[in-house]
Amino acid sequence: MVFLLAFSLGIDVFAVSASCSMSVPKFRERQVYLLALCFGIFHICTTAIGVLAGQFVSDQMYEIGRFLSFALLAFIGGHMIWESKRGDTDEQKIETLGLARMLTLAIATSIDALAAGVSLGVTAGGLIFACIVIGAAAFLMTLGGAFLGEHVGERFHKHAGLIGGLVLIGLGIRSLF
Repeated sequence: MVFLLAFSLGIDVFAVSASCSMSVPKFRERQVYLLALCFGIFHICTTAIGVLAGQFVSDQMYEIGRFLSFALLAFIGGHMIWESKRGDTDEQKIETLGLARMLTLAIATSIDALAAGVSLGVTAGGLIFACIVIGAAAFLMTLGGAFLGEHVGERFHKHAGLIGGLVLIGLGIRSLF
C-alpha cells in the first residue's frame, strides 16, 4: 500500500517538474537535482508531520491544505503564463526557477503527502519506512518529469511556458476536489 501511495503522490511532482522544465529552455542539471531534493525532503517531512498531527486535527488540516495547495499552484502557474506572454529572453527565463520558486512548489505539492500522512496512522517503524518510500518516489519522479519536460519543451518551446502554467493551475484546481 505504501508503494502505491508513494506513486500516486509522485504523479503531482512528476507533472510539476515536467511543466517547470518545459518552461525553462536550458534547464540546468543542478536545478533538476535541487528540485528533486526539495520535493523529496518536503514529502518526507510532510508525511511525518501528517502522521503525527493526524492523531489530533485531521479534518481541519485537510481542508486548509487543499486551499493552500490551490492558491500556491494557481499563483505560480499564472505567473508562468504571464512570463510566457511577456517575451523574456532565454537567459532571463533560466532564472525563473530559483530556490524560492522551488520551495514554494515543494510546499504546494507536498500538502497531499501531509493529508496522506494523516490517513496513514502507522507505527514509528512504519512511519520511517513510509517516509523513505514516499520521499524516494518524489525524488525519482521529479527527475523523470524534469527530463521528460525538457525534451517536450524543446519541441514546443514557443508555448512551453503557457502549457506549464496551465498544468500547474490544473493541478491546483484538482487539489480542491
